[in-house]
Amino acid sequence: MSCWAVIVAAGRGTRAGLGQNKVFQPLEGRTVLAHCLDAFERCGRFDGVALVLSPEDEGRFAELARREGPFPLVKRTARGGATRRDSVYNGLMALPEDAQIVAIHDAARPFVTGAVIDATLESARAFGSGVICTPVVDTIKQLTPDGRVLSPDRAALRAVQTPQTFDYRRILEAHRRAQEEDLAVTDDAMLFEHYYGNVRLVTAEGAEENKKLTTKADFEALQGTRLPDIRVGQGYDAHRLAEGRRLILCGVEVPHDRGLDGHSDADVAVHALMDALLGAAGLGDIGKHFPDSDPAYKGISSMKLLEAVMEKLRGLGYRVGNADVTIVAQRPKLAPYIPQMRDSIAAGLGVALERVNVKATTTERMGFEGECVGISAQAVALLIK
Repeated sequence: MSCWAVIVAAGRGTRAGLGQNKVFQPLEGRTVLAHCLDAFERCGRFDGVALVLSPEDEGRFAELARREGPFPLVKRTARGGATRRDSVYNGLMALPEDAQIVAIHDAARPFVTGAVIDATLESARAFGSGVICTPVVDTIKQLTPDGRVLSPDRAALRAVQTPQTFDYRRILEAHRRAQEEDLAVTDDAMLFEHYYGNVRLVTAEGAEENKKLTTKADFEALQGTRLPDIRVGQGYDAHRLAEGRRLILCGVEVPHDRGLDGHSDADVAVHALMDALLGAAGLGDIGKHFPDSDPAYKGISSMKLLEAVMEKLRGLGYRVGNADVTIVAQRPKLAPYIPQMRDSIAAGLGVALERVNVKATTTERMGFEGECVGISAQAVALLIK
């Protein structure tokens, strides 16, 4: 069954007082929007996402994707409207015709869990709708038009959140009718109720933490209260120099009379980096994942292997905090190529340039590096889950 998500990120976030759309605000080393997209990617249940952005934020998202992405699940984009209802409608219209189930979610809820998403999806498949909710813990008072105060039974009340997941055809038709009638609603569940009479509420583990970030105080309250899972890994590799080979370091070809010998392109620096990344995540080493006995890796670019490592890490919910690579070679002189190497590694890791360091050193002619028999590399990487 084709499942898509509409993630609404077109708000102005004026109540947050941050001077920008709050979904682009850094939170635990990553933006709110990136956290949200990561959650839907990890869920593994969606064919794609339609991301709803205001026109002024489209360029900002492109920069975000370069710095914190890639976000392969974002396959469609839509323009935000004058109201949230308009924005959601635009997002629904951007979905492919064969979509069957759609989850509508506010990007300002970055801590949504896979269990929460799954609960709404299963309900929508079975009943046509699934809206995550939590019990109300405060006593609620209702004011009547004539000023009287009523006290509803708290046990019968629920606070609804997003994602709100529906049969795509039904929620799209409801939004079309709401556009024609200019129906004022505060969420999609209210709209669905208006035209179809009932909506299915669901609960799941993690719903209590699925809070919406609305005010500046919401962001301040989170600072220092949520400790990220940080992992550090170290890697080392060495290869012999050989005639008739190209010298590739950090994905960059360096002019030299010899290159490094190996089953792949023998990029010793990237090999060390991959071992550091895999080690930090407890995933063994590159020999385990890319054995030199496998002809599929004969002559392959190590940057392609790094891409595969990053896919594994993202699947486990990790992102790179920073990486530091040291190349040990007597010659050639590598200083002119360091900026290009940093660019290459930053792109491969999907991080900003300032999170990557590449440096080169000699051994004062000692050892196999100093005797120009081979080149070695060491790397340290930090992962954040």
